[in-house]
Parts: sequence; C-alpha cells; structure tokens
Amino acid sequence: MNRNFFRITRFILLKFPRLFQFFAKFRREQKRLLIIKTDAIGDYILFRNYIEILRASEKFKDYQIDLLGNPLWQDIALKYDRHFINEFYFTKANDLYDKPFATLKLGWRLFKNNYQIVLQPSSTRLFITDGLAALTAAKQIIGFESDNEGILPRYKTKTDKFYTKQFSPPKNIYFEFDKSKFFFENVLNIDISLDTPYIPVNKTEEKGIVIFPGAGVLKRGWEADRFLALIKLISQYSSQTIYIAGGPAEMGIGYFLTENLPQGSINNLTGKTSLPQLVELIGNAALVIANETSAIHIAAATQTKAICILGGGHFGRFAPYPAYMQHKPLCIYEKMDCFNCNWICIFKTEEKAPYPCIANISLEKVWQATLQLLPKA
Repeated sequence: MNRNFFRITRFILLKFPRLFQFFAKFRREQKRLLIIKTDAIGDYILFRNYIEILRASEKFKDYQIDLLGNPLWQDIALKYDRHFINEFYFTKANDLYDKPFATLKLGWRLFKNNYQIVLQPSSTRLFITDGLAALTAAKQIIGFESDNEGILPRYKTKTDKFYTKQFSPPKNIYFEFDKSKFFFENVLNIDISLDTPYIPVNKTEEKGIVIFPGAGVLKRGWEADRFLALIKLISQYSSQTIYIAGGPAEMGIGYFLTENLPQGSINNLTGKTSLPQLVELIGNAALVIANETSAIHIAAATQTKAICILGGGHFGRFAPYPAYMQHKPLCIYEKMDCFNCNWICIFKTEEKAPYPCIANISLEKVWQATLQLLPKA
C-alpha cells in the first residue's frame, strides 16, 4: 500500500462526509436505498436471498434498491439477482485504500444518487466501506457494531459515528447466514422464515464429482498431494467423471493433478468456467469435495452433497453449517484449542505449508467421509 496515497484516502473518508452532509441539505428526498456488500463470493451466497425479501417488503417495496458489490461475484449477482436490484456498482474495496481519486469519484457518484438509506449487512466492517457509506450523506446508515478484524480500533471509533443505527447479534448467532437474517429482521421489523441459502439451478441427472482444491489463500488449503491421493482412491471405487474446478488461481494445482494422473482420468476445468457455469456444474454434481470456499456454499445453496475440509480460522462462522439446516455439507476437521483465530495463526509454518489445523486432517479421515457419500455408478 502506498502510504502517502492512503493518507489522502483516509482524509477523504473521515473529513469529506461532513462536507457532503452540508450539500445534502439542498437535495430533495428520494425513495432510494443502497446496500454495500463487498465481501467474498461465499459471503454473498450466504446473504443474497435476503435481497429478494427486502425488495418484497412492505417497508421498501416502493424504493429503488441499488447494490455496491464485489466484482468477484458480479456474474452471479447479474444472473440470479438482477430482478431485485435497480442498479449495480462493483468495486474492489481493498484496492481503494491507495486510490484516493477513485475513492472520491465513487463517493461522489453515490452521493449524487441521493440515497435515503444505506445498509451495510456485513458483520465485519471495513474502513473503506464505512467511509463510502458516509459519503452518501444518507439520512440513515445502518450496519453491524462489528469487531476489529477488518478495521483498526482507531478508525472504527471514528466511523462508528457515521451510523444512525448499529446491530449487535447475540452470542448464539454466529453463523454468517443467521447474522444476515438477524440484520434484516431488525431492519424490516418482521420475522423471516428463510432457513437455508438457495440458488435456483436446472437440475437434471446428478452425476460427476467436483473437486475444488483451491482455498483462496494457500495456507488454508489441503495439500495438493493429498487431493491427488484422494482422487486415486475415488477412481478405484467409482466410475463417475471427476472434475477439477476453480478459478485462474487454481490452474497450477489443476495442472499438477492432471500431470500426475492417467490421461483422461479427470476433466480439468480450472480457469475455464464462469461463476454461473460453476454454479450449474456444482448444482448438477453427485458430490463436491472442497476446502472451505465458495464451492461449499454453492453446493449447500444448490442442494448438492458436499464434503468440506475445514480449518479453524473462522470455525462456526462459515462452517460447519448449523444443525437445523438441510443440505448442509459434511465438514471434516481436527479441533484445536486455537480455533477461531481469524486466521492469525500462532504456529510457525513453512511458507508453502498449510496451517496446522488443515495439515492435521488426514487423508484417511477425508476418504472415510467420502465413502459415505460417494456414488458408485
């Protein structure tokens, strides 16, 4: 990060909202609402069903509803949620910290939209998105009280003042989907009956085994050679087609697996599918095996059987799924006292080695779980 540029961005985020609030006195009120949700793909999967509920609500049915989101999940939002959103804006929020002019340009654009209400339903707030919310000069800015995982205490103390209302979920609400439910129940002042994420897919015959070996961050993922050994075991037991899936970041591990398996034994799709194509692939699979990534949440939302190789960084927040949920993935993990470290590991590990909570998960344990769900045909 360029520190000089960051200082300018920080000045814009903390000082310009007052100026924009002054300008806002001269604009006419509009029934317009902005949702700011710039988290990763899995976060969006666990949140997106509430957009439809917001759109259909008595409180906001006459509002124009816009969404500021992450380009990582842009294709999913445009395919499945365009009927509920009037205008989309996509930005890589973390890239804006050292781009003050881009930050100001986006802030001014949002200000001109004349939002009456801004919702920030992410339980972990960011300094940049707090600032963007304030730059709208909306009369109501509603969000979570938040911890300090995504924002330093000295900035959170300042940006807390931007909010007209903050929610703090009780301790028994920790799973991300449930936090979103809590948020929107309080915003709308209604009970919401939704009890699972859902993505509509055209399900045909469920066939094929999708393996998603990436993890976004190398140290959060099971080793490539263990995935290789698992695939060899699967191939001996089942004649199902095996697909290796993932984005461009997974192309290296996809190549490794392809090169170390008999030619034609797997179908390597890493870097070759769009997000909607990945949703359809997972939605029509017989089984998905993955690290705790978007693939697991897509599997749950498309009601596909899945095995999640799970570390402890955010244990319980994104997985395992609560017991009450149907179609939840089968999570394989080795519990450690240091779980819920927010991926700030207390152990020293080699640069390319996974964290101990991942490394401790044996091939045998994952294979035995796979046997429970593996189709033979």
